[in-house]
Amino acid sequence: MKNDPNAGGVKIPPAVQQQVKQRVLDYAAANYAGKYTRLEIRFRSQFCYIDAYKEPDCPRDFPLKDFPVSREEYLERMRNSPIHLCRLRYFGDAESWSLGFYTYSNEKYELCMFHNGSFYGTPEQAFAISAMYLQ
Repeated sequence: MKNDPNAGGVKIPPAVQQQVKQRVLDYAAANYAGKYTRLEIRFRSQFCYIDAYKEPDCPRDFPLKDFPVSREEYLERMRNSPIHLCRLRYFGDAESWSLGFYTYSNEKYELCMFHNGSFYGTPEQAFAISAMYLQ
């Protein structure tokens, strides 16, 4: 039973992991194609973490004269740096997860409400909220 959306949860079974991964990949491809180069979806106990990778924006005149790395080194490092989108918490229902939105100001996941005003929603809804980082 869900009481606190910011605590507890149950370990995500392998079959649910595969279903959720495919659901998120399909949703992202249908709604955010071209906004990321790849997604990484990983699971640990009751959590599902979703990260994205993008092609970095880099001015043509970069780097500045005294910058410690070359343009190519910088671009490669940025291509391989994840953009943390969100963390989902599983409570035993594949249609009802809580959402931890990654806040870069605090460098941690913070409990977030879904657009429906609830602390519970689907993985697709969670992705849509956190996709603001892909803009």
